[in-house]
Amino acid sequence: MEVVILADEAAIGVLVADAVAALVRRRPAAVLGVATGSTPLPVYRELVRRARDGLAPDWSGVTFFTLDEYVGLPAGSAASYRSTIARELTDPLGIDPAQVHGPDPDPDRLPDAGERYEREIHEAGGVDLQLLGIGADGHLAFNEPGSSLVSRTRIKTLTARTRADNARFFGSADGVPRHVLTQGLGTIGEAGHLVLVAVGEGKSAAVAAAVEGPVSAGCPASVMQLHGHATVLLDPAAAAGLERVAYYREVWEGKPDWQGI
Repeated sequence: MEVVILADEAAIGVLVADAVAALVRRRPAAVLGVATGSTPLPVYRELVRRARDGLAPDWSGVTFFTLDEYVGLPAGSAASYRSTIARELTDPLGIDPAQVHGPDPDPDRLPDAGERYEREIHEAGGVDLQLLGIGADGHLAFNEPGSSLVSRTRIKTLTARTRADNARFFGSADGVPRHVLTQGLGTIGEAGHLVLVAVGEGKSAAVAAAVEGPVSAGCPASVMQLHGHATVLLDPAAAAGLERVAYYREVWEGKPDWQGI
């Protein structure tokens, strides 16, 4: 696992956008895993800025898969993750909606929704780069503490804490759906490159547990320690709980520029 500590979220956004753009230029039919929430916004804004300035790669052959989706929202809800990704990233990039995929929350098709989504990802060739955030309790996607480290895409019940964390998108915790479809930790771990972004002191304890603690279902994000190509990008506040900060900085500063992340 590579840990990179940068000055702020803007610098993180630039570095991750560099990695995404390099992947798409190298592999025009790349498959990207995208996350929602506030954490990836600097990345998306940087990618959109580059497209606006004529500096973007060709997105026409790229396929996108979202990590998760709420269950129980009205069709086309602005709060759905499919709508959120369209609003924040794919529509501004001019991506054809047919290139963007998410778990199917249709209530009549929920029993096999996870299996169907797994097949979609497999048939696309698997995710090349998966963008991730981390919850304050260490959850990854909607894999709460206690989730199996080899779990697959499935329906999950949200805890009160996670619903409270997402209340800002719905006006109150009571407005947050109780269920989601989410990629499992085993599913996420099959991506070629995992890129986790965390900013702010509120994420520091979870980051420390995920990066330097034991691999445990108690901190789902710790499963990234088992991945062959995992990158964790942090601002100083999010890195505040780490013991090996000096080491991470020294290694990053000495890394050849051509390697990227």
